[in-house]
Amino acid sequence: RNTVLEAINHPLALDRQKFEAQQTRRILDRLVGYKISPLLWEKVKRGLSAGRVQSVAVRLICDREKEINAFVSEEYWHITASLSGKNPPAFDSRLVKISGKKAKVTSGEEAEQIMADLGRQPFLVARVDKKEIKRQPLPPFTTSKLQQEASRWLRFSAKKTMSTAQKLYEGIELGAEGPVGLITYMRTDSVRITADALAEAREFIRKHYDPAFLPPKARTFKVSGKAQDAHEAIRPASMDHPPHTIKAHLSSDQYRLYQLIWNRFLASQMNPAVFDQTTVDITAAHCTFRAQGSIMKFPGFTVLYTEGKEDNGDENGIGKLLPEVQAGEVLRLLELKPEQKFTQPPPRFSEASLVRELEENGIGRPSTYATILSTIQDRDYVRLEKGKFIPTELGMLVTDLLVKNFPRILDVAFTAGMETELDRIEEGKTKRLEILNNFYRPFTEELKKAKADMQNVKREEIPTDLVCEKCGKPMVIKWGKNGRFLACTNYPECKNTKDFTQDDNGEIQPAPEATTDIPCPLCGKPMMKRRGRFGTFLGCSGYPECKHTMNVDSDGNPLTVAAAAPEGDAVCEQCGKPMVVKRGRYGNFLGCSGYPDCKNI
Repeated sequence: RNTVLEAINHPLALDRQKFEAQQTRRILDRLVGYKISPLLWEKVKRGLSAGRVQSVAVRLICDREKEINAFVSEEYWHITASLSGKNPPAFDSRLVKISGKKAKVTSGEEAEQIMADLGRQPFLVARVDKKEIKRQPLPPFTTSKLQQEASRWLRFSAKKTMSTAQKLYEGIELGAEGPVGLITYMRTDSVRITADALAEAREFIRKHYDPAFLPPKARTFKVSGKAQDAHEAIRPASMDHPPHTIKAHLSSDQYRLYQLIWNRFLASQMNPAVFDQTTVDITAAHCTFRAQGSIMKFPGFTVLYTEGKEDNGDENGIGKLLPEVQAGEVLRLLELKPEQKFTQPPPRFSEASLVRELEENGIGRPSTYATILSTIQDRDYVRLEKGKFIPTELGMLVTDLLVKNFPRILDVAFTAGMETELDRIEEGKTKRLEILNNFYRPFTEELKKAKADMQNVKREEIPTDLVCEKCGKPMVIKWGKNGRFLACTNYPECKNTKDFTQDDNGEIQPAPEATTDIPCPLCGKPMMKRRGRFGTFLGCSGYPECKHTMNVDSDGNPLTVAAAAPEGDAVCEQCGKPMVVKRGRYGNFLGCSGYPDCKNI
């Protein structure tokens, strides 16, 4: 409220340079999208899209998948010594150095030899390092950080995070109080906080927490040089509405997201967490083992908030107890434990890690990330499985075509550099037309060349050794609306098509048709699972003599007219045959089972 009133009382002149930068961004996005997308319709299939940022995001996912496929796993071994000293408890330490160099044990035989050598050697405490460490709180949320943390903690998609935050921002009915906007604007790249909000947060901490949690003065965070800083950080609009007091008025998703925003903001104004960290180095022959443990002395901001992690790895032994040991003390070896490990390929991107990758590379703006992640899934370029992005066959194909024909636009560094150029327009260091000319002239040449040279997947036919069982002509691989399929070369005389599978050696086999135990209502023959433009459906195995089809639900069960339906609704009034539920481009409808003789719907 105060910020809005202050702005009204002290209006600024419109900034022409900001306007020019925004117009340039819009034009660049339209040039790429409106010029390349029709090319993909012509060469691959209709409905595809390309985008200045969207296509680079898909490329990041595809490149990561190629890294994973090319990755060769290597064997290595961890050797852990379980030790005890004069004081309890016993503790584990890991081999970190051999003859002063980083330990690298690559085989079971090597591990066995090291263990045999160590079994006869004394274990001596070489060094005990104790120090107090402080962990500082994180700044309140920006858009991208909110999307990342909501993904880690709440398992929200970026799209769900933004739509839920939008409702919290617009306002929630809080009983007699009426509609109240609970958070500040949720599209921001700034960590700035207004003086009023800082004072309110400090007063809340003073009233509700021990004095030890409140720092001597308010904590401010440095705003990144790349940030537009048009809006402050995402925070509660007021400290008058703690999450637990308004829980009854919020949906489960709204409450969880509001609590996350509340806790992160309040934690940012608390004292740091304090740990006592101990590192013990132990020598045995030419080997060095290390044990680490950290004990929390003061929880500080962690009473409210800790950052989510992509993995569950041990974090510097926090919470791990180590006994009191002295340098020179001889320790007793209880057990030597070898553990075989294998190097892992780089992980696939989650929504959180992809947003972080885009942000760190300076690609796009935080306000666009949710839309980008949603679009690349809607276009079937990628799919989300168990929280990780996997490129589809279509995504790999389109990305390879774009990288080959538009290498500049699909280059991560070029896309990030374009953001810098847009910032330079905003700063008045360059002109809009200069940037557009520098982009458009080479782009038109690339476009002209791509129209002539880009692989036309629609027309491409890959020969196979398979023969059509209906007419005896060879089968070829074609690309259609639902991906690759086998088609007869005798088309249009023979319209036989099949799905196929491909093994690791590239061997192609027709996918077996899935016969069901559901009889055709018209001829009694078994229905078969088939795939069409609207997804999976059941088709009569007597095709083409019987062309009856049935739609199925998400579990594969046939959709039919309910038995309790009135007779007039269940029977075609034109021919008297049963009406069945069918699915078309506009959703479900009733169609006569006598189709194509009767086309009543």
